[in-house]
Amino acid sequence: MKAKSEDACQAGREAEYYVPLADGAVECRLCPHLCQIATGKAGRCRSRVNREGRLWADAYGAVCALQADPVEKKPLLHFHPGRKCFSLAAAGCNLSCRNCQNWGISQAAPSEVDGRRLLPEEVVGMAVACACPMVAYTYTEPLTYLEYTRDCAKACHEAGLKNVLVTAGYVNPEPLADLLPWLDAANVDLKSFSDEAYRSVCRARLAPVLSTLERMREAGVWVEITNLLIPGVNDDEGMVRQMCRWLAGHGFADRPLHFSRFFPQYRMQDLPPTPVDTLLRARDVARECGLNYVYLGNVDLEGAEDTRCPHCGRTVIRRRRYRVDMPEGFQGYCPECGTRMAGIFV
Repeated sequence: MKAKSEDACQAGREAEYYVPLADGAVECRLCPHLCQIATGKAGRCRSRVNREGRLWADAYGAVCALQADPVEKKPLLHFHPGRKCFSLAAAGCNLSCRNCQNWGISQAAPSEVDGRRLLPEEVVGMAVACACPMVAYTYTEPLTYLEYTRDCAKACHEAGLKNVLVTAGYVNPEPLADLLPWLDAANVDLKSFSDEAYRSVCRARLAPVLSTLERMREAGVWVEITNLLIPGVNDDEGMVRQMCRWLAGHGFADRPLHFSRFFPQYRMQDLPPTPVDTLLRARDVARECGLNYVYLGNVDLEGAEDTRCPHCGRTVIRRRRYRVDMPEGFQGYCPECGTRMAGIFV
């Protein structure tokens, strides 16, 4: 839901991660775009603005969406299943995905959407009031307002809350390093395993996202990956196999991979929904490549998000429309064979 529009948003603060250039311009070093921004202009994310030679983070504290969600909606299926998270977003994104489902707030500047000012300590208070043990930074791209995400995440940790990041992972290593100590889990949207597809659909590149995945894993963040399969764009079986082999070979064999079904959105109205058979074949390919936990999203299909033991094959957790059915007192061990299943369950 949208934040209350009657509370006029007077948020924002000077950004970090930039250097001055000649003639009052600045170079933003938050993400790989390295936008060179003239006075009075904004970077590609629309939320980082040059004001008289100083880069301003307009999205800091400018919350445009608030919602209590099941953690499965992020989607995170191996991170405290069945729990709620307090979700928030500010406007802006540094990708320009032609199929964006939240384009009304992601492809907009903070000044163009209804919002309210919400400081990090207020985020903590609202999460506690909603009985949410974790906070999710989601809906848009929380890395474009990384200073705010980091400050909220730090305040949440100090209050005993967990932090969840839902992101496309398009960020430079140094800013990411400042955020990682405060993150507990992330779902990274791996758009494609083709640099060409990244450029044509998202106006971005693949390599920085792979780097983000590895840095998160190395930092001990629980990572799950989402791959939206778009017909004719990134659903080629060879590309899917290449992606799954990379994941299996880079320490992600036990990290859940979510293949998600595409539906026509935004500037991609001319393509059909992803055939269910394409999703099923992608799941088979992922399992053949050694990925142990593969799920199908955006599809009403029996067993699509059930968790099975990679050793004996028993279905241990059943899910349907965010309803979670798992063994009482489940602590991550298969009740059939005792295999420890990857994830954070308690």
